[in-house]
Amino acid sequence: MDPRRPPMSLACPPHAAGGVAAAFPAQRAYREPRVDDRLAPPESRVEYLGGKKLIAAPADAPHATRHCDLAHVIRAYVAPGYTAAVDMLTRTSAESDFAPDVSIFPADPDPATGGRRLEELAFEVASEQAMSVPTTKARELVRRGVRRVFCLVLKQSSTFEWSRANNNWAPLSNDAVIEDRCLVRPLPVRALLDAASADNAVAEAMLLKRPPAIAQALHDERLVAARDAVLAVLEARGLDASERVRAEVSRCTDLAQLNHWLRHAATASGAAEAIDLSEKARGS
Repeated sequence: MDPRRPPMSLACPPHAAGGVAAAFPAQRAYREPRVDDRLAPPESRVEYLGGKKLIAAPADAPHATRHCDLAHVIRAYVAPGYTAAVDMLTRTSAESDFAPDVSIFPADPDPATGGRRLEELAFEVASEQAMSVPTTKARELVRRGVRRVFCLVLKQSSTFEWSRANNNWAPLSNDAVIEDRCLVRPLPVRALLDAASADNAVAEAMLLKRPPAIAQALHDERLVAARDAVLAVLEARGLDASERVRAEVSRCTDLAQLNHWLRHAATASGAAEAIDLSEKARGS
């Protein structure tokens, strides 16, 4: 029970004494607490699971390192409109308030409560503790409405997903991918268990999401390749590029201009002519 909620009284009301049949008030319909309503003290190691107080002890390797890698990968794969969190408390019932290791939930607030919305995906890392704890947590999360729950079992180097049909964990192949609307691209299961695969998976997600720094780096790389290609074609044809031509090519930041020069470098009779012809073509 919620320790902050007064216990329900079943005592007879005063007018029911003296041999008159007791009239008990109708029991209130159960209402789910808000997912961000706290039973456990935030910023502590306390959790509640089925009314039992748990202490979430600090982790040692490999649990701690895998937890870091998991958060690293999940944050990169979050689709637009969603956000990720680490160790975020979720109130699943009147008696349970605990934090999955990593969660993905909608970024917009719940229109009904104004608070945060329930996570759609939850990930747990299991190492030393018995599987009964992540199993109980999975059942609580799914009952509350979390769509998918995953568990990384480090001793087995395996990943499991909670099966509603079987009310138990179902193994995922290390070669499988997790496809979901919360993810910007299919997430390789292997990336959840292997640090090297995690780095590759993050890079692939970033290339797809193209944040400004990645977009600029790719653009700069294409500029360098185009500049090198113009000079390489001139050199291959035995056309001597003057310092002026090299300087013009090296400071050009217009990819379309470089592509013009590259095409003309293949047919021009001289390096300077390749540049001049390109400029005349653009101005015509």
